[in-house]
Amino acid sequence: MNFDFIQHDVIEQKAKSRYRQLVCNSATSQSNEIVINGKSYLNFSSNDYLGLNNHIEINKALQEGADKFGVCSSSSSLVTGYHYAHQALEADICQWLNKPKCLLFSSGFAANLALFQALGKNEESYFYLDKLSHASMIDGAYHSKAKVKRFNHNNIEHLTTLLTKTTKSPNKLIASEGVFSMDGCQAKVLELEQVAKSQQAWLYLDDAHSVGVIGDEGQGSNYFADIDITMATMGKAIGTSGAFLTCSEDLHEYMVNFSRHYIYSTAISPAIAWATRKSIELVKKEQWRREKISELSTLFGKLLAPEIELVSTESSIHAIIIGDEKKALMLSDKLKKQGIWLTAIRPPTVAVNSSRLRVTICANHNVKDIKYLAECINKAIA
Repeated sequence: MNFDFIQHDVIEQKAKSRYRQLVCNSATSQSNEIVINGKSYLNFSSNDYLGLNNHIEINKALQEGADKFGVCSSSSSLVTGYHYAHQALEADICQWLNKPKCLLFSSGFAANLALFQALGKNEESYFYLDKLSHASMIDGAYHSKAKVKRFNHNNIEHLTTLLTKTTKSPNKLIASEGVFSMDGCQAKVLELEQVAKSQQAWLYLDDAHSVGVIGDEGQGSNYFADIDITMATMGKAIGTSGAFLTCSEDLHEYMVNFSRHYIYSTAISPAIAWATRKSIELVKKEQWRREKISELSTLFGKLLAPEIELVSTESSIHAIIIGDEKKALMLSDKLKKQGIWLTAIRPPTVAVNSSRLRVTICANHNVKDIKYLAECINKAIA
C-alpha cells in the first residue's frame, strides 16, 4: 500500500507505550472539571492557569467583538484582515509589556516558526537554543538557513562558551523559554539578558507558560528584564486564543515584509482580539489569581510523600518524574479511576526515561482539590 510506513509507525508507537489519541471534553461551564465519555474528572492537565476560560466578562467582550467586527477577519493582515480590534489589542500588549511593537499570530507554534525562519533566511545568522526549548522553536531554527547551536538546559556557562567559540557574526540570537512547559522551571532571565548584552546578541523568550502567571501584573519574563523579543500565547493563562510577538520597530517592519507565516496567514478573529483586551485587563488587575496558584502550589509540595520526585518550580507547572513510559501511563490510569485527570507525558515530548505526570495548578482549584490530588498521588505511587 502507499505510505505503508504509516501503519508500521503507529503499531511501533503503541509497543513503546507512546501511543496518543484524541479525547473529547464535553464540559460546558467554567470549572476545574472536565467530562470525558460522560464521566467527570478533576482536571489537573489544563493550561488555563488563571481560570479565565469562560469568564463572563471575557465572553461578553467576545460577543461585543463579534457584533462590531464579525467573527472572521476574512483576509490576511496585509490585505484587508487587519481590524481595529487587532490594532487595539497590539497597543494594549505593548503598553502592558513596555514594548515598541507587537504582531499577532494564530498560535504560538506559528509565531515561533515565523520568527526563526524569518531571521534564519540569512546564512550568517546564528541561533543558540536551550536544549529544552519547545518543539516549534527547534523546528523553526532547523528549518531555516541559520547555524544552530544547543546549550545545556539553563547552563549559562555552556551558552557563553558556545558564543565565544563561534563566529564574530553580528546576527546572534539566544533563545529559551520563560517557564519550561514540561518542567515548570524558569529560565535564568537576568543572566541570559547579561550574556546577550555582553555578546551583542538578541534575547528571545517563549513566554507561553510565564505570561499571566509571573510578575505583579502577569508580565512574565519582562517583569525581570528587558527582553528583545517575546513570544506568548493567548490560549493559556490569558484564556482566549492566538499568540503575539513583541519586538523593536525595525524587527516589526522586517517581519511584516519577510515573514511568510505572517504574510500568508488569515489574521486571527477580530472578535477574539477584542475579547483578549478584556482578558488582559483582568490578568493585570486580579493579582489574587497568581497568589492563589502560589499558595496551592506550596500546599501541594508539602502534602506529597517525600520519596516522590517533584521538580522544583515557582510556576503553575509541577512535574512528577516517573521515568518509564508504561509506569507513567499506569499511574495516570490509576488516578483516572479516582476521578483525577492527569496526563502522562512521554517521549518524544520529554527525554527517554524521564516520563512524568505533569500537574498544573490553576486559580480555579481549591484547597480540597489539592489535598485530594496529593492523597491520590501518594497512594498510587506508594
